[in-house]
Amino acid sequence: MARLPRFDLPGIPQHVIQRGNDRQPCFVCDDDRQRYLQDLRDAANRHGVAVHAYVLMTNHVHLLATPPARHAIAAMMQALGRRYVAYFNATWRRTGTLWEGRYKACVVDSDRYLLTCYRYIELNPVRAAMVVEAAEYRWSSHRCNAHGAADTLLTPHARYLELCDGAQARQAAYRAMCAEAIGSDELTRIREYVQQQRALGDQRFQSRIEQLAGRCASIRPRGRPRLACDVERR
Repeated sequence: MARLPRFDLPGIPQHVIQRGNDRQPCFVCDDDRQRYLQDLRDAANRHGVAVHAYVLMTNHVHLLATPPARHAIAAMMQALGRRYVAYFNATWRRTGTLWEGRYKACVVDSDRYLLTCYRYIELNPVRAAMVVEAAEYRWSSHRCNAHGAADTLLTPHARYLELCDGAQARQAAYRAMCAEAIGSDELTRIREYVQQQRALGDQRFQSRIEQLAGRCASIRPRGRPRLACDVERR
C-alpha cells in the first residue's frame, strides 16, 4: 500500500521526530551536536521555517516547527540531512544511511497542544533519566524558552508569547508549566499521533485539517477495521 503523504499545511506547527538507523547513535560527541544545530539553523533560515523547540537525544531528534509554505519542512529536513550525514560519515569514517527512513511528523493544534509539545520535547532528557532538571541538559531549547538563554535557532510561537507580557514573566510562567509532569494519557496521545502522522488536536481542529487535506486526521485504533474517513475523498 502506498504511504499517505504527511499533513503539510502552511502556518500550522509540526512535531517532527527523526531517529537514527536501527536506533544507533546519531551524535557521538558535542561537536556533532553543535554541527547539527548549525546545519539546522542554516536549513531553517533558507526555507523560512520557524523552529520553536528542539531536543537532541543520543539516537533521535525532536523538533517543533512551523512552515511558511507546503513542503518547506521537507525541504529543510532534506537539506539538513545531506549536510549533516556527509559531515558525520566523514568524521567517523563510516558509510551508508544515518537515519531510519523518513522522518515522522504530525500537525499540532496551537490552541490545545502546542505548549504541551514544547514541554514534551524539552522534558525528554528528564524522562530518559539523563538529567534531573531540564535546564541541566545543554542540547535542547529549554534554556532559552524557560531561562532566557540566547539561541538564534529559535523563533517563539505566538502561543508561547501569549503566556505573559515581558520576557522574564513569560519564562517564569513557562518554567511553572514545565514543573508539572505531562500525564501518561497525554504522553501516549502525543506519541501515537506523531507515529501515525495525524493531526494532534481536538475534534474541531481535526475536522479543519480533514477539510483542508481531504483525508482522515485522527488516529486509527490498532487492530480495528479501517475507518471510513481513512479512505481518500475524491
